Amino acid sequence: MEILRPLIGPDTGGAAVWQLCARALILLPFGLLCIRIAGRRTFSQMAPLDIVVAIVIGSNLSRCMTGKAPFVGGLAATLVVVVLHRLLAMASLRWGAVAALIKGAPVVLVRNGEVDDQAMTRHGIGRADLDEGLRLEQAETPADARLATLEAGGKISVVKSEPR
Repeated sequence: MEILRPLIGPDTGGAAVWQLCARALILLPFGLLCIRIAGRRTFSQMAPLDIVVAIVIGSNLSRCMTGKAPFVGGLAATLVVVVLHRLLAMASLRWGAVAALIKGAPVVLVRNGEVDDQAMTRHGIGRADLDEGLRLEQAETPADARLATLEAGGKISVVKSEPR
């Protein structure tokens, strides 16, 4: 660590401009490495765990860059979070209970044209939200949907009814 100190400056916030720039040059590739380790899903479907990991990565790297946190300690903590995220992602592929805990489960909002008002209320989905989700899937009304599901990622997916 002491080898880096002249390059990155102190961790107490008194780094020179060029030292903050050196931190940025180190942190950008480190951040990209963390994202590569975490995997593509970190920023694609954004499950709650993915959102938390993204916020923690950004916050940690920001604090390391500005000298508000110890540089090497901040990098180490960020790497621990990223590796833990990756391990949980791998565990969720193997064990359904872990996946359900981390990602959540889909919720049926419409079945055979009938709206489940209790499910919508329980998950904070208003009729306008449902109508928007249906329109995005080219279904005009709930009657046009054989199945409409609130997916774990927050999107409403629709299986349209067969044309009559």
